[in-house]
Amino acid sequence: MNNKFLKPIYRLILLLMAVTGFGQMPIFKRYYLADIPGFTWTADYYFTHYLHYLGAILLLALFFYWLTDYFLMGRKQIRLTLSYYVSIFFMTGISITGIFRVLKNMPHIVFSPGTVFIIDITHLGLVIFFALAALLCTVFNIWQIRQNRA
Repeated sequence: MNNKFLKPIYRLILLLMAVTGFGQMPIFKRYYLADIPGFTWTADYYFTHYLHYLGAILLLALFFYWLTDYFLMGRKQIRLTLSYYVSIFFMTGISITGIFRVLKNMPHIVFSPGTVFIIDITHLGLVIFFALAALLCTVFNIWQIRQNRA
């Protein structure tokens, strides 16, 4: 469970997911951020959409790696803090709503407009609350995992 090289990768994936997720709401083009040299790609909906999917695949693979590592090797040696449980709650909700968003985009699966609205708002709300929780945990330095010394 002591994979220090995975933490920066996790943070980069989260940054990618945030940029590409918000990029699908045309805010980069609307507010002329895509006019900044090097940011033209942020206005391309399909590029950001597929990049978001790629980031989701990487993020899910990382989650399954950590989950497997925790249950096979570290469960008796490591105790998770409240901040990790909060993170797990938000990331599970974001992943579930993200899966429903992927299903919504498939041509043979149809959801009612109300259901689509609930899925979209829940996904966005969980992302925002996760970002706020992560900011608070970072400011108050409560992200650490406690090692049991047995």
